Amino acid sequence: MDVKENLAFPSATSYSLALDPMATVKKKNPHAVALGRLGGLKGGRALAKKLTPEQRSEIARRASIARWAKQKKEKE
Repeated sequence: MDVKENLAFPSATSYSLALDPMATVKKKNPHAVALGRLGGLKGGRALAKKLTPEQRSEIARRASIARWAKQKKEKE
């Protein structure tokens, strides 16, 4: 077979991949998903414990300013 014949007649594998879009989707490792979720659930509390009251206040102040700026922008 030459190259033109290969292009004209795709193999069964390439044809099945074209028909099934889920054939190329990678599945997630359930153990990795669980570990990532556990770390995500702990992150905010751990950060809050580490910060001083002044640092938490500054973060809250910046967040408040950002929320008000967003509301003003939406009204315009």
